[in-house]
Amino acid sequence: MHWPDNEDYSLQFMRVLGAAQEGSSTISECFLTASRIVPGDDESWYREWNAIADANKARGDLARAADNLTSARSNWLRASNYYRTSEIFLKLDDRRRTAVLEKMRACSDLVVMHQPLGGERVRIPCFEGGFVEAYFLRAPGSDGPAPVVVCVGGQGHFKDAHLHTLLRQAHARGLSLLLVDLPGQGASPRNKASVRYEVETAISCCVDYLIARGDVDERRIAIFGDGLGAAFASRAANLDDRFAVSVSDAGIWDMHERVSRMTWMSGKDGKDAIAAEIRRMGRHGGLGQVRCPTLVTFGERDWLDIVHAIEMCRVLRETGADVTLKVFSTDETAASHAQADNPTIGNEFVFDWIATRLGVSQSAGAS
Repeated sequence: MHWPDNEDYSLQFMRVLGAAQEGSSTISECFLTASRIVPGDDESWYREWNAIADANKARGDLARAADNLTSARSNWLRASNYYRTSEIFLKLDDRRRTAVLEKMRACSDLVVMHQPLGGERVRIPCFEGGFVEAYFLRAPGSDGPAPVVVCVGGQGHFKDAHLHTLLRQAHARGLSLLLVDLPGQGASPRNKASVRYEVETAISCCVDYLIARGDVDERRIAIFGDGLGAAFASRAANLDDRFAVSVSDAGIWDMHERVSRMTWMSGKDGKDAIAAEIRRMGRHGGLGQVRCPTLVTFGERDWLDIVHAIEMCRVLRETGADVTLKVFSTDETAASHAQADNPTIGNEFVFDWIATRLGVSQSAGAS
């Protein structure tokens, strides 16, 4: 941990530093910024990350003025990540949150709209005049309909976070991306009319949109959910049979939550009780159906109990489900929650698995 006495600051620093491998930060800028931060001083955290974000945004604008779009995109991508980082410890009622998040979105929009093949910021109609906001990034080198990965996160998620970490991995394998802010996330509506709907409905609307585009292979649509978004991904894939494969990065959250709730309601406690409940629900179909091939990933140091996750996957396999479990060990890194300490290793494995299961030739993707 960068600051051993401040776990929250250290975890967030690890996240932004890990993004350097994907081009969304630089190591030198991260450590320079950290050297100017007083641990526990939220004002210094906001001030220094906001300053380095401003510097990258200005460099990006100068590069665009000189028609150096590759450098412009790189600087805007880092600026977006740094603006997001600066906001993390601001209080919810701090007026600066809105301003800095608008800066983050503006930089993300620039990255998307200046992609070599053209990216798109889209609003997908969904329920009673509402919408889901998303980025669509078409796979490079694809003449016909391309396979696509729908990417979702949990509460507090911004689609920009997936832009920071997944773009290179997907495009290198010939995969298009739809990065989604679900109802109540990011810039999507937060009114009562939108958040009362299940997120599965919103995700199905995204699939409707993709199929209607005409440049998406409707037989090869994957869904990826990380963190708490893993529950959204697994539920959506189980309810919508148009998904060819699904990835739950950091576990099958809804199943784990259901088991934990049942053991609590029964008055039982302890690992043995949870394991027994998993087996009981598996015998009686209480774990739900896993309808498409599913990858479940964990870090060895994830806070969710891996022992029970392993048992849950074993029981699901006994029901005939096609479930692959990958546990990232401490020795190989990518062992933290959602592989925050080394997202590159985690996402390389995930997107290799997706490409293989969708029958995508990676040599063709590279060309």
